[in-house]
Amino acid sequence: MQNAKKWGSDVDQPVKQPNLAIELKGLTKTFGEVIANKDIDLTLKHGEILALLGENGSGKTTLMNMLSGLYRPDSGEIYVGGRLVDIRSPHDAIALGIGMIHQHFKLVDVLSVRDNIVLGTKSGGKSRAQLTAEIVEISERFGLSVEPDRKIYSLSVGEKQTVEILKVLYRGARILILDEPTAVLTPQETERLFEILRKMKQQGCAVIIITHKLNEVLSISDRVTILRKGHTIETVQTAQATMRSLTEAMVGQSVDLSIHRPEIEDAGRILDVHHLTVLNEENVKALNDVSFELHGGEILGVAGVAGSGQKELCEAIAGLQTVAGGAILHNDINLVGLTPRQIIKRGISMSFIPEDRLGMGLVGSMGMVDNLLLKEYQNQPGIFVDRKPPRKLAKELIERLSIVTPDVMTPVKQLSGGNVQKVLLGREIASNPRILITAYPVRGLDINSSMTIYRLINEQKAKGVGVLFIGEDLDVLIELCDRIMVLCGGKVTGIVNAKEATKEMLGLMMTGSSREEALSHAR
Repeated sequence: MQNAKKWGSDVDQPVKQPNLAIELKGLTKTFGEVIANKDIDLTLKHGEILALLGENGSGKTTLMNMLSGLYRPDSGEIYVGGRLVDIRSPHDAIALGIGMIHQHFKLVDVLSVRDNIVLGTKSGGKSRAQLTAEIVEISERFGLSVEPDRKIYSLSVGEKQTVEILKVLYRGARILILDEPTAVLTPQETERLFEILRKMKQQGCAVIIITHKLNEVLSISDRVTILRKGHTIETVQTAQATMRSLTEAMVGQSVDLSIHRPEIEDAGRILDVHHLTVLNEENVKALNDVSFELHGGEILGVAGVAGSGQKELCEAIAGLQTVAGGAILHNDINLVGLTPRQIIKRGISMSFIPEDRLGMGLVGSMGMVDNLLLKEYQNQPGIFVDRKPPRKLAKELIERLSIVTPDVMTPVKQLSGGNVQKVLLGREIASNPRILITAYPVRGLDINSSMTIYRLINEQKAKGVGVLFIGEDLDVLIELCDRIMVLCGGKVTGIVNAKEATKEMLGLMMTGSSREEALSHAR
């Protein structure tokens, strides 16, 4: 393969299908004995949006990391614009016009939009006015809306994503890869993003979008390439696909896509939150006078854009966050001031999936057995640790949750993010909680794994457990939960019956409208 910086400079280099933006032929990548990609074929046309689908561990990320220069293939060929190239680094990729927008933004909060866009580029002696003019020109061409002087920390999630897109466009990218781009967006922000992508498609850009949201795949893409266990299964025209056909192609068998909401007898109020106020590190109210109640046998969903107080709410209930005001009552006992261990003993369990999945109670260097022990070691008899019970539990969880791991002692940091999530949730459910706080339990999971998680949560509900479910997918919140509480800027904008809720209503409440205003607008 030829060095990316010299692509197209060699007149002897054969040109293969120049109408294609990208062509991958037989790409293979292994990590030790693990085959991440095997003989992958993929094509991407100019003026096209291609969706890349596959279960967790199917090789999507590895494939895109090779295309964006983070990994190099062991074998196979990459053609860009019909010419064979060798992409050795992200710098080579961007020189070829390939830019990747990651799920977790790579922005410097204290810098302006303009400074983030030009950071790392050779802007020479250009003035601020010249840089601003260049950014505005690109923004107008692709229908983007930004204010170059605004600081990143003042932007919404959707606006930050726009900046990320502008960053790669400013560097000359015409081939874009977006990894789970709608994970934390409101429905309105998602539709705005799709408008931008359609505009880019009209301008001749080529786009690859990685997402587990099949309804979005059907809405935005022209074709879909499906991977399974590191292999290319098929590429189909989106117009000829359905959610069921895509799911069956991903997992290799028929899957029930219906999310059930069983009617369970109310077991009574088991959590009562009164006027809860929590301050963040800047002494600003992350939660502002939040009040609600949770009943046994109920799933109470929590909706909100990222940073609306979800994390602080979970941690306050679990005893991990200092409470500035209010009360958290469980069986008329105020949990405020109790230690996390005291709260766990009262049957309150939390499974929170942060950006750093190994940051909430799992030790990356430990295997499943020792991570399961972390929750129960204080209950072990005697001074010696008995690993037989957690080893048995680990094997049960592997079977029940389809956790992919070489063995129960493999360090969890070596597992995929989706499998780490399964370990987290499985450990919390295994503790037989009275209250289960589960935040983003299916973040990054494929549809098959997600359905397994929903089933497990419903099993807890059927046992009379009260479940606080913080989610990102509004469709799932509406189908799975009994009631939905919406947070915006740390405040509750309303609590609605899930049977009466719509995505549009929740989206309006997530941006500050009251329940009554959202209902009025919906009518």
